[in-house]
Amino acid sequence: MKFVDEATIDIAAGDGGNGCASFRHEKYKEFGGPDGGDGGRGGHVFVVADVALNTLVDFRFSRRFEGRRGEHGMGADMFGAKGEDVVLKMPVGTIIADAETGEVLHELLVPGEQIVLAKGGDGGFGNLHYKSSTNRAPRQKTLGYEGQRLTVNLELKVLADVGLLGMPNAGKSTLIAAVSNARPKIADYPFTTLYPNLGVVRVAPEKSFVIADLPGLIEGAADGAGLGHQFLRHLQRTRLLLHVIDMAPFDDEVDPVAQAKAIAGELKKYDKSLYDKPRWLALNKLDMVPADKRDALVADFVKRMKHKGPVFEISALTREGCEKLMLSVFEHVAKVAKSEQPPEQIDPRFETMADGSFAPLPSVLPDDLADDPRFSR
Repeated sequence: MKFVDEATIDIAAGDGGNGCASFRHEKYKEFGGPDGGDGGRGGHVFVVADVALNTLVDFRFSRRFEGRRGEHGMGADMFGAKGEDVVLKMPVGTIIADAETGEVLHELLVPGEQIVLAKGGDGGFGNLHYKSSTNRAPRQKTLGYEGQRLTVNLELKVLADVGLLGMPNAGKSTLIAAVSNARPKIADYPFTTLYPNLGVVRVAPEKSFVIADLPGLIEGAADGAGLGHQFLRHLQRTRLLLHVIDMAPFDDEVDPVAQAKAIAGELKKYDKSLYDKPRWLALNKLDMVPADKRDALVADFVKRMKHKGPVFEISALTREGCEKLMLSVFEHVAKVAKSEQPPEQIDPRFETMADGSFAPLPSVLPDDLADDPRFSR
């Protein structure tokens, strides 16, 4: 299935049904009075965040979605039925923005979250609605209201805790396949990965995090070179960037330090906030370096790179060092996730004393607690 992370669609909620002006006409029933019913509400357009989806490909070719119109009111006190709603399923992480103003209308960040993207129009009133003691035979009615109509831009930013980045053929796909349930395409040529791959890394039965593998970056990516720049937005919601570096390039003239610095420069040019995210280095393919030269190679890299964050020595192919790396990543992700949770707000009315009892109640209880039997004196 093709990966699509941008789309533009037209949304139209259903119009409301018209009200009816009618009077009861039955044999032997004089003075029947008004019996025109109200029109039905137009159908809403809902959006639901579905964890089973990871692309916007469903909206690439089907670009217009309309709610059904509400039925008109009729005589004999019959009210119109509401129009059928439309439910659009989108991946978690989708940003919905107004196409004209660019205003972000909503971000789907919670699995199962449901919002009303466009409200259906209310139905019109029939003459039965206007009946009163002083208006015994109303003849007025109202038309149904139009439903909301708008054009929205959809942009997907995948929700992952950790993002892998690096030069093409650095071993990112091999690493994500070794540590997670993802099965990306792996080959011995660059640009094997053409779209993001997500995988779940499980370090314990109830301890896991999500990792994303992006297409390789090259120098000039921020200006549009290569494929990786198209997917850099997917790193903006990650809590940690894991920079995978090829320590055994095929070309002996290729300098891993120069490549690593080039990637860091592209991040800074693309988005300063992305550059400021915690970034760890994973020195990959060390199994291809002779054992007697490995320590010297790593020491030289660290000295010239002058990287302030953690540096890990791994081999994605043999999985050497991967377990230690993933455990450290999980600890960092869990720590960041805990710090992002808002502090629990404690109502001072329920504050406990040192001995565990509740604080004395005020002499006058607030209105919302005055009728609560738990606080009866």
